Amino acid sequence: MIGLGKALIAVGVLITVIGVLLLVAARAGLPLGRLPGDIAYRGKHVSFFFPLGTCIVLSIVISVLLYVLTHLKR
Repeated sequence: MIGLGKALIAVGVLITVIGVLLLVAARAGLPLGRLPGDIAYRGKHVSFFFPLGTCIVLSIVISVLLYVLTHLKR
């Protein structure tokens, strides 16, 4: 049970760090969620939003970050 507790604390800290980074990005004026390629539909009774462009940009950034981190550990 100790391992599970440590894992849950680590996940909580990671989510908190991601939240803080998103808040800082919003205050810095980065248009996450409003990039070209983000799909937004607002109908009379329905609204739908899928941040496709943002997902692609974040995927590339995370991939590069993980690539650099794995090469630094070697």
